[in-house]
Formats: sequence, structure tokens, C-alpha cells
Amino acid sequence: MLDITIISCLSDNYSYLIRDKKTNLIGIVDPSDFQEVDKEISKTYKKLDFILNTHHHNDHVGGNINLKKKYNSKVICSSYEVEKIPGGDIKKSDGEQFNLGKTDFKVIHVPGHTLGHIAFYSEKAGVIFTGDTLFSLGCGRIFEGTFEQMFMSLEKIKNLPKNTMIYCGHEYTKNNGSFCISIDKDNKNLQDRIQVVKNKMEKKLPTLPVKLSDELETNIFLRCDDERIKNNLKMSNSSKFEVFKKLRNLKDKF
Repeated sequence: MLDITIISCLSDNYSYLIRDKKTNLIGIVDPSDFQEVDKEISKTYKKLDFILNTHHHNDHVGGNINLKKKYNSKVICSSYEVEKIPGGDIKKSDGEQFNLGKTDFKVIHVPGHTLGHIAFYSEKAGVIFTGDTLFSLGCGRIFEGTFEQMFMSLEKIKNLPKNTMIYCGHEYTKNNGSFCISIDKDNKNLQDRIQVVKNKMEKKLPTLPVKLSDELETNIFLRCDDERIKNNLKMSNSSKFEVFKKLRNLKDKF
């Protein structure tokens, strides 16, 4: 099984230190800041076997080179943007596997935020590291890709087992919740989640991870076929994709 330590980095980033319990192999997902990540590694495992990058933005790969130099780690990254990943060693494409000891990860290509963005999903451990594709109560901005790509990427994640725990790249939940409730104000599950988020943030606790089943009930970007949301947007006859595009455009201005 997998041990996961959440490391707060920069202003609102999360990096994830992961350990396969059976083999004691250690990985870090999206090390944005060398010092914060290294502080945790030095305190706990004192070694780092692998660096896993979801995409090439600096706030997800900023610690790569220094970590690689210090620990002789191997960098696992997307084959679609390996040229942009500092220190990239092992290229992975959609559907390929990566093993952290006895924990198997499947690479899922989820373009939209960037063209080569990938997620790391372990069915055995019941976790997915989604980077900047799916957030708690939100989804990533579309920079390099298209609305269609982001929509289809979210559809891929939606179809995973509902008990999958989601670990994303940023602490955006409070703001995302405010946007969701502005569109879906009568959603009792969403109201309850917003209160839980508020309580956690008051205690300075991460709002992550979150279960996919909870996201399916409360994240409006995963509920584009919901009649209540479509009616609130005056889009009752629109397709799921048209509703998604509208929501993403509204969120960009929120």
C-alpha cells in the first residue's frame, strides 16, 4: 500500500511525498519547491527514488534538478512534453504503467491545461494525482489545449471507481466552492462540503484529498448534464460540452 504526505509549497501548491510500504521506494509528485520538499524528505525517508511530474509548468517541476542532484532520483514524465521537463528520464504515454515498488500506476493522458498533461492513477491504492486537470470543486484553466480536450479529460477521470481519492496540484477549494454555489445554490451536498472546507481552512488543514464520489455530487464541472445546473444557466437544451464551455468561461471571469 501507499503512504502519502502532503507538502505545502509556494503560495498554494501541493507536492506529494509517496512511499510504497512493501519496498520502501520513495517518490515525489510535482515538487514545485526544492527546499520545502527536501525538508520533509530529510526529516522522514532521507532518500528519493523517483520524481513524478504531471506537466511542465515551473510550479510543478521547480524542484526537479536539485532533488535529482541530491538524491540521484529518476524523473518520470509525459512523453508528450519531455523536452520541457527539467531532468526528464523516463517517458510515459497514455495507458502505460509505472511501478513504485508494489504500487502500480497507470498513466492517463489528460490534455487541456497543457497539451502533454498526464495523471498518475493507482487502482490498487485507490488514488489519482491529477495535477492541474481536476481540482477539488473545480478544473484547470485551459492554456495550451482546447475546451474539447479538457472536457474529455474530465470525462476520463469521472469514469474511474467512485472511491478513488483525488490529490490535485493546488489549494483552490474555497474559491472553487464559491463559484460552484453561485451556479448550484440549492445543492445540499455542496452546501455541506463548503462548510467542511471552511472548517478545515480555519484549522490550516489541507482540503485534500477528496473522494471522486463527493466530486461527482458537488463539482459542477463534472455535472454538466445536471438539469438544475442547465436550467440555472438557461441552457436546458444544450449539450454537456456546451455547458462545460460556458462554465469554464464563467469561472475564468469569476
